[in-house]
Amino acid sequence: MSTFSLKPKKPHHFISTADYTADQLLDLVYRATQFKVQAKSCQKNIDRSLVGKTMALIFSKRSTRTRVATESAVNYLGGSAMFLGGQDIQLGVNESLLDTARVVSSMVDGIMARVGAHEEIETLAKESSVPVINALSDKYHPTQILADLMALHEYYCHKKNRVTEEYAAHKQHPRETLSGLKVAWIGDANNILQEILVAFPKCSISVTAACPPGYFCDEDVIEIAKADAAKTGATVKFTTKPEDAIKDCDVIVTDTWISMGQEEEKKKRLKDFKGYQVTNGLATKGGAKPDWIFMHCLPRKPEEVDDEVFYSDRSIVFPEAENRKWTILSVIDALLIRGSI
Repeated sequence: MSTFSLKPKKPHHFISTADYTADQLLDLVYRATQFKVQAKSCQKNIDRSLVGKTMALIFSKRSTRTRVATESAVNYLGGSAMFLGGQDIQLGVNESLLDTARVVSSMVDGIMARVGAHEEIETLAKESSVPVINALSDKYHPTQILADLMALHEYYCHKKNRVTEEYAAHKQHPRETLSGLKVAWIGDANNILQEILVAFPKCSISVTAACPPGYFCDEDVIEIAKADAAKTGATVKFTTKPEDAIKDCDVIVTDTWISMGQEEEKKKRLKDFKGYQVTNGLATKGGAKPDWIFMHCLPRKPEEVDDEVFYSDRSIVFPEAENRKWTILSVIDALLIRGSI
């Protein structure tokens, strides 16, 4: 009997932060801060554990931050990134997802996939013989939320400790800086909000989400968020009034109102989201804490947040964007080098 019929041990994947504990997620963030300070301080003892290894980037949707972050992270560890865009490989069109997963995974050491339906990333993970990382699906966006946690950790590490050293966040674990924060989400009930809901409450971060009437998160996501909040003492609330969500918050977060594939809905959505633009006036009216800060995963449009907030000292959107590289690097290191999160 041929040994080729024997199936190898199933690899670990990173499909959603919902699959991991708070300690596992915060350890990933902490490891990312180590990588960042190592690179910024030009240390010579860089771990090149991916030399000779290849990571496939299967992206059926356009990408700026995720693509640059992943390719540069793989290169930093000495590996090669192979980009396969929508014109190079069409998931489930010219070849089934099952066949694509089995063929591609037989030739590479890891897969980073940006897909449409969440079922696509689940199928890729089920059939792949190498680790699969979710670079975005219509339900979840886990690497973005790791970057958000890292940006919050860096900000509050410096704020609480009055640290002046530029890259000091690696000296303190994020479990010491994030607990007790209150986050206000103002916008769509999309994959970013859903990933926030399955990540933040388990990390003892309270979330209040304001979405227009008719815009709802998936029920299973809400159940996960409320169950996690009950264990940690965080709160999870929903409202249709931005001012209510902002009350006593530390952080205001928003995202695009019109995601890729929703362009035909633009006129209706702009009407539905009237009054949801993040401004200093809205924050004052809602009663945000005096030292509130702002986050956005980008790309940003002016109707979502005005320039006064977006380019202000309150905004940490650009460190948040840069941290996509370091948190993705941390996940790749965990899955492709160490074998687990």
